[in-house]
Amino acid sequence: MQILSLIENNNFMLKYTVCLLVSILTFYGSGQEIKYNLKMTKPQNHYFQVEMELNDFDQEEVFVKMPIWAPGSYLAREFAKNVDLVHASDEKGVVLDVKKIDKNTWRVTKPKGADIKVSYEVYAFELTVRTCFLDLTHGFVSGSGMFMRVDGHESLSGQLYIYPYQGFSKITTALKRNPESVTGDGATSFIFDNYDHLLDCPIEIGNQVEFSFTAADVKHNVGIYGSGNYDIAALKKDMKRIIEAATNVFEQNPNDDYTFIIHCVENGQGGLEHLNSTTLSVNRFTFEGSAYTGFLSLVAHEYFHLWNVKRIRPIELGPFNYDEENYTSLLWVMEGFTSYYDELLLLRAGYYTEKQYLAKLFGTLNYVEGSVGARVQPVAHASFDAWIKAYRPNENSRNTTISYYSKGTVIAAMLDAKIVKKYQGKKSLDDFMQKIYDTYYVKKGRGFSEDEFKMELEGFLKEDLNNFYENYINGTTMPDYNEFFSDLGLTVTYVGKKKPSVGVTLRQSGGKTIIQSVRRGSAAEDAGLSVNDEIIGCNGLRADKKSLESFFVSLLTDDEIQLLISRDQELFSLAVKITPYEKPRFNYTYTKDDQLNKLGKYWLRKDN
Repeated sequence: MQILSLIENNNFMLKYTVCLLVSILTFYGSGQEIKYNLKMTKPQNHYFQVEMELNDFDQEEVFVKMPIWAPGSYLAREFAKNVDLVHASDEKGVVLDVKKIDKNTWRVTKPKGADIKVSYEVYAFELTVRTCFLDLTHGFVSGSGMFMRVDGHESLSGQLYIYPYQGFSKITTALKRNPESVTGDGATSFIFDNYDHLLDCPIEIGNQVEFSFTAADVKHNVGIYGSGNYDIAALKKDMKRIIEAATNVFEQNPNDDYTFIIHCVENGQGGLEHLNSTTLSVNRFTFEGSAYTGFLSLVAHEYFHLWNVKRIRPIELGPFNYDEENYTSLLWVMEGFTSYYDELLLLRAGYYTEKQYLAKLFGTLNYVEGSVGARVQPVAHASFDAWIKAYRPNENSRNTTISYYSKGTVIAAMLDAKIVKKYQGKKSLDDFMQKIYDTYYVKKGRGFSEDEFKMELEGFLKEDLNNFYENYINGTTMPDYNEFFSDLGLTVTYVGKKKPSVGVTLRQSGGKTIIQSVRRGSAAEDAGLSVNDEIIGCNGLRADKKSLESFFVSLLTDDEIQLLISRDQELFSLAVKITPYEKPRFNYTYTKDDQLNKLGKYWLRKDN
């Protein structure tokens, strides 16, 4: 009766139940199934061995494909480049014909009705949150870089058998262990619902430190690879506070359990979100002082993604097309709103004071408005072009692009202020996030289009947002920030000043002083200086990076200097006439009374 009641009263649950029954019937009824064996017989050569066992596939040709990208990281990484030795055989051991037909697809020709095994190796020697790694210390698997799929059969559930290298005693993953599987050969069996699910559960294999804790009534498992100055008791306490602050935004947590995989390494790369897990890569000594606050912000960011992007999402971002780029103009919402909340959650959880939080917010605001690219690239375009610009920067990127993370943070703050003002401190951006979560994830079970998102936002604000979109989303107009924040008790003032500037950044390389970047519209650009030029001398004297930077800050507007340049081993002199340039950071500041007004206090409220 309880199940019938849920189905009758919840369309989403009906759809979910039907899909679950179909999955069960497919896996257990038809006999068609897929099984992966993951081995690591010689970790020092950095190769994983993968076997795909395909049973009850009637077709005479089977196409297996490797993804070209990892969801959450918008770059075509071409994972097929790491795949070697693709072979296939039938259940009798007869070798089958395998032919690669495009950059990430192999065709296997087989007898009709025969069960087959496809085997291949994956070179894994790039330890990031989105790639795979294996050596004698541990193995890490990001599914999109490891597991091929059977084209047209992505909905199949199946099993993954992991055979750890001798001496590797632990496996940390959000995949569920198969309680009915007993192999006796050292393997541990896991089950997955479909191909998306398999790829969405990263795996750490080795001797990592493991612990667990409960937060928001959800069990959280943590696996930490690498030595570091972390304190497990502190992590349990602090991660719990962040998780509960994030859950309070939505007033519900969709998971029964959640897994953190943390890599403590020399140079951390950040994090990557998954449906009920995340991988974090941080410096091994990041667990104290201001660096630790940064770590907690990263935890907040990736955890918030379990709602915003994994469930609240553009329709283009799931089910995924793994064969090509998946374009959307809404990354300013997916990443920008998440970046806004990752700092706001630290305020709510008590890790920032009001003053510290506002300094963070205005630091981001001034970074955005001080960027040359902010007047060139709209944030919607930055989102859409992430595949070709954000992850492929060049020497001119800072002149032409804007971060959808940072600009999206500012847009989220503006919208939050509008909502707080509209509803006089009774609603905030939290309430809009709850509404869109309920509408599209819970009730409709799908993502939304760009037009639908705008429609939902307009409906929530009861306001036409055409001008807002034209100016700030699809345009590059600098907002009147005082208009947005003054009603919350903040007086925002522009304090930017123009100062004399050459307009270059320098780097030292092999004893040479090299131009690293040239700002658009600067004195350096007007004079003809280019990136990679070597500056040998200035005003008749030999110069190095330190002396040049010291000299440049002493110059006045309309001063003229002579630079001796080497370009492609040819020497020549250029005259640079100094022009004024607006200081790129901290152009806006704010003032407030000792206490924010009622709306401002609601905006910057704390959970405790």
